[in-house]
Amino acid sequence: MEYSYELKIPRDRVAVLIGKKGEIKRNLEAETNTKLEVDSKEGDVKVTGKDALSLFTVREIIKAIGRGFNPDIAYLLLKQDYMFEIINLNDFVKSKNHFQRIKGRVIGSEGKSRKTIEDLTETYICVYGKTISIIGGSENVGVARRAVESLLSGSPHSSVYKFLEKKRRDMKRAEFLEKEMGELNDTANT
Repeated sequence: MEYSYELKIPRDRVAVLIGKKGEIKRNLEAETNTKLEVDSKEGDVKVTGKDALSLFTVREIIKAIGRGFNPDIAYLLLKQDYMFEIINLNDFVKSKNHFQRIKGRVIGSEGKSRKTIEDLTETYICVYGKTISIIGGSENVGVARRAVESLLSGSPHSSVYKFLEKKRRDMKRAEFLEKEMGELNDTANT
């Protein structure tokens, strides 16, 4: 049985999806056993394949590239525990002038705010058009999303950073305890 998806990406991102001499498109097809048909004039992409899970993954990678991510980062979605989220800025904007301001809150001066969120959550964030997209481990993406939405809603940067630092400490503590418990179980089993 063959499945297919059709999606649209911005025309200025089509060349990135295809890559030099079709390299990105070919690699994506080979990596996922799918077939991509790209209409470079319109930005329409048709994906076909026999495995529904691979098709879903390819669709997410294509959407990530369409939302401004570098293909190398978008390829992280091939890993099982990685996910992709899109935050629509229209949900937070009151007027046209407001767009630049709230995008600027997330990006920060010289990209510092975005970089801080990425570092504290171990995610990748891309601000493109009327969206902010996040790629990372599932738990980390949820934390990054909360941080970005807090900034978009007007929370002070210092409060958001404190929240992120606390979450990071909690996650590191949980990771450490999980590792310790695993080592204790290994010791008990020998």
